[in-house]
Amino acid sequence: MPANTTAPSGSSDAKKSGRKKGRRARLFVIVLVLALVAGVGYGAFWSVSTVRASYPQTTGSIELKGLTGNVDVKRDSYGIPQIYADSDSDLFRAQGFVHAQDRFWEMDVRRHMTSGRLSEMFGSGQVETDSFLRTLGWRKVAQEEYDTTLDEDTKKNLQAYAEGVNEYLDGKDGKDISVEYAALGLTNDYKPTEWTPVDSVAWLKAMAWDLRGNMQDEIDRSLMTSRLSAKQIQELYPAYPYDKNKPIVRQGAISPVTGKFERDAEPSDSIGSNTPEGAAAGLNTQLSALSETLDEIPALLGPNGSGIGSNSWVVSGKYTTTDKPLLANDPHLAPQLPSLWYQMGLHCRVPSETCRYDTAGYTFSGMPGVIIGHNADIAWGFTNLGADVTDLFLEKVSGEGYQYDGRTEPFVTREETIKVAGGRSRTITVRETNNGPVVSDRSGELEKVGKKAPVTNSAPDRGDGYAVALKWTALEAGRSMDAVFELNQAKDFKTFQAAAEHFEVPSQNLIYADEKGNIGYQAPGKIPVRKTGDGTTPSPGWTSEYGWEKEPIPFDELPYEYNPKRGYIVTANQAVIDEKYPHLLTKDWGYGARSQRINDLIASKIKDGGKISTDDMQNMQMDNQSVIAPDLVRELLKINISDKNVREAQKLLENWDYLQEPDSAAAAYFNSVWRNILKLAFGNKLPKELRAEGDCLSVPPASGTGPVDEQDKLVRECGQRAPDAAQPDGGDRWYEVVKSILEDKDNEWWKAPARGREEAIDDRDELFARAMEDARWELTAELGKDITTWSWGRLHQLTLRNQTLGTEGPGLLQRALNRGPWHLGGGEAAVNATGWNAAGGYDVIWVPSMRMVVNVGDWDKSRWINLTGASGHAFSAHYTDQTDKWVEGELLDWSFTSRAVGQSTVDTLTLKKP
Repeated sequence: MPANTTAPSGSSDAKKSGRKKGRRARLFVIVLVLALVAGVGYGAFWSVSTVRASYPQTTGSIELKGLTGNVDVKRDSYGIPQIYADSDSDLFRAQGFVHAQDRFWEMDVRRHMTSGRLSEMFGSGQVETDSFLRTLGWRKVAQEEYDTTLDEDTKKNLQAYAEGVNEYLDGKDGKDISVEYAALGLTNDYKPTEWTPVDSVAWLKAMAWDLRGNMQDEIDRSLMTSRLSAKQIQELYPAYPYDKNKPIVRQGAISPVTGKFERDAEPSDSIGSNTPEGAAAGLNTQLSALSETLDEIPALLGPNGSGIGSNSWVVSGKYTTTDKPLLANDPHLAPQLPSLWYQMGLHCRVPSETCRYDTAGYTFSGMPGVIIGHNADIAWGFTNLGADVTDLFLEKVSGEGYQYDGRTEPFVTREETIKVAGGRSRTITVRETNNGPVVSDRSGELEKVGKKAPVTNSAPDRGDGYAVALKWTALEAGRSMDAVFELNQAKDFKTFQAAAEHFEVPSQNLIYADEKGNIGYQAPGKIPVRKTGDGTTPSPGWTSEYGWEKEPIPFDELPYEYNPKRGYIVTANQAVIDEKYPHLLTKDWGYGARSQRINDLIASKIKDGGKISTDDMQNMQMDNQSVIAPDLVRELLKINISDKNVREAQKLLENWDYLQEPDSAAAAYFNSVWRNILKLAFGNKLPKELRAEGDCLSVPPASGTGPVDEQDKLVRECGQRAPDAAQPDGGDRWYEVVKSILEDKDNEWWKAPARGREEAIDDRDELFARAMEDARWELTAELGKDITTWSWGRLHQLTLRNQTLGTEGPGLLQRALNRGPWHLGGGEAAVNATGWNAAGGYDVIWVPSMRMVVNVGDWDKSRWINLTGASGHAFSAHYTDQTDKWVEGELLDWSFTSRAVGQSTVDTLTLKKP
């Protein structure tokens, strides 16, 4: 039966957000009605009331089956809810109900993605994606976790959450849940089904997939072998610059006495590094098919690359104006509409054994609990650790199975049936080796993977080619869902670490502060110990010499810090610890440009007794400095430019402060020069599988065995990779590549052959001059000839797109569902990390998906912001009502105590026990 209500749906737009915002929302409603009527052409008609039908009720009362007591849902003027209950089960049942009110379309799409069932909603175009996801088996592993590994309390919370979602769905048609269902109903008869606890658990697999580490680098290194030598490839992956960019943990080692990581221990000569030497031979360009397949998997968290990550830092009360710690966090993820995050508070009115939560922060719609935030005792934040938790294995296969240590082992197989909206079902067979699922089965091209891959003489005969299997820690049942609830209840560093031990995938940097003044850091995660090799290239799967040990790195041996003497901790995807640490975490760290900038900003502020305020923390999050600019501009200004138009642009750099502000003409020109330097020096020399789509060149044929003969007949080759994933992407890895050869004017990378009417380039200065010329004319085409009208923000634009119909639907419907563009400052590897891909263009492809500054101990003085708004309903006043403030670097007040929440409450909904 549908829930019983005693009040009309919602409250007035004027009350919540002002008359202007309400008027704008009504105009968008009219646009959508026109889109649904005229854009799809099915002759159906929707009224404005149909569009509004899915708006949630936010006042009055609703009976909610299963409650043991009444629950209050208090929303502020931005629609952000704070939930008050008297039991854990009531709290999470209400959380499920409220998430579904605002975000069920997002939740439904997400669970279809994680279970490989997108074709049920969107038709045959998603079959290949579903096939790959079924092969990975995210849903299967999530079910195993729920059945075998998760704590009973966790399962009770998941069940209560699912029941709350289903109470919201009960008796509703699709159009009553979200307007997207009304549009979807024009093409198929899809109906939402009940939510299950496993739907929530499976989302952690998607999170782990997007934060899986160096898998793309592993593929790219292999693809490069068709055009580059081993030495050249090594030069494009320089060592981490420990001398310049400090790691997170700066002291400590594994004690030779206790065998545990101890902050004050000195490395022992008896504990050498176990980093494997040498790597298995990589795959050739056939791996491009695998790379293309990976590109099709929805990257909900963002493109997977070296420049992508997050910022978090915590400063001890010794150096703050509050005398208590201040903690900041801003995860960098793909921009999407609605935002990946949903702000919420979960409060027990009276803490007890049956009601143990008083926490607030950022949640994932579809999952119970708070992911990032604080409770009454501690605060915590996340950044991606970047541990290497995936390996590709070459497998020698036959009809009978796969080869392993000289014998043939049978595949473990299962059949998967993919239902397709408007079409026939498809059945696939998934094969697994002892290393994992055979991912090369999912593409006709991938059946040929490894046909020409160079291998050692001891390798088995390749026959028709090697298959490729994926080994990944997230494909083993774990306890990350337990960790979410344990973090929400943690009281001190000890209980924080206990929770971190269970946060197995994805492996995250966890930063900490408590009201007693302590600060800390813990590296968690299930990180494999490799028998041989370092995970940088695919490994031979036919021998037991490779593979992983049975047990991962013990948690007691993972790095942590607690109250370091320097008084602050910074995590921004840099190396966790130096090379003396005996375990291999990864060979592909982010290179630390952002982290060192944050370190420098903090150090300069506290120098000579200075103190850091909440405002200072907020301002640091918006720091727009380009880290590569000072080194590069110094050399660019030395180049003698004869063309007056190019010289005019060059002069923009003379007094530039290296800040990438949205109104800066110098930033626009510099970033265009940087993009063209990378293309001329590196991009044009990479294989087509790494270059951006539409980037076509006349080049000698690829040899498949290293550098090509420039005397060979030229062939036309066009890039094959999506623009937001192509190389060189311009991230801080490329900063280090360029810095390493900047003083070597005659380095081979600076040289380029003649192309068409363009003369050959013989040294660095000639290449820089060409890049400045190309940039001048590129910006003339993009922004106009008059450089006084140029600005970085006009190039560097953010458009927020609905993640389904906003990207693939009819044009008019996309325009109705999407928002923007906004002109942004910041940039690649800046602290204000509004990322762009230098190989693909200037558009923003990842962002600080939220920002928070936690005022530890004085919680009501904390601040937060979301990229979009609380609502997933396209024409709600809360669809993008935080975005303008986010663009300007503003933060909202974050109420936590019952008194502050009461003062900020605009709407109260009571969920009543029947």
